[in-house]
Amino acid sequence: MASNGPQRASWLGALTGLALALLLFAPARWLAQALNSATGGQLQLVNASGTVWQGQADLLLTGGAGSRSASALPQGVRWRLRPQLASGMPAVGLHINAPCCTPQPIALVLRPHWGGAALHVAASRSQWPADLLVGLGTPWNTLYLESQLALQTEGLTLRWDQGRATLQGGLVVDAQDMASRLSRLRPLGSYRFELKAAADGHTATLNLSTLRGDLLLQGSGQWVGGRLRFQGEAQAAAGREEALTNLLNIMGRRQGPRSVFNIG
Repeated sequence: MASNGPQRASWLGALTGLALALLLFAPARWLAQALNSATGGQLQLVNASGTVWQGQADLLLTGGAGSRSASALPQGVRWRLRPQLASGMPAVGLHINAPCCTPQPIALVLRPHWGGAALHVAASRSQWPADLLVGLGTPWNTLYLESQLALQTEGLTLRWDQGRATLQGGLVVDAQDMASRLSRLRPLGSYRFELKAAADGHTATLNLSTLRGDLLLQGSGQWVGGRLRFQGEAQAAAGREEALTNLLNIMGRRQGPRSVFNIG
């Protein structure tokens, strides 16, 4: 019976080595499958190569299962995933690099904790093509917006505790010289969307404003416990009513010269 000891140790060593190899060299497609499942197919990594820990892929946005809409990010994305400590607790660090859009990689840290998790996005600046949103389907594939979306955050943290979401920090998105295939007026204007969390983290305010242009947009709303409620309106600048009538009719519910739209 004693002779079985070295044999068992050998088997245990082999199995441990196999498990470690699978962990270290897990193919990138496993990450792609997990992302596809978690987002209902709306965010997809296609032609993934490398490993779960370091790889690259084409990034697609779609309307989900059964959708015919899809759009791809130019030049795809690259990522690096590493275990680390955050506030003395085990966490996973993720660096995302999109050659088209991120001057510096975007750094994220996911820290699981009892009853939930926290996702922190470090301060960053990036610029993304607005027509990428077309892949999400309605209303983006109808409006077909053309612009560069400049994203800026000084730090953003989203926490989940016992199924309840809280937010800390803020985010600013500037849409520069936006245009739409529904209007011959180009550009329509430039706009700013601001998200800012309240001190308690349970609510956040959202504001939409016009920086310049002939299509005047404004709106406000709240993000409460992971649910978004937003009301906005669009209106043509003086002398531009006829050029923007078709677009205003599609954007929302007409109330005289205004077009009102709601989310949530």
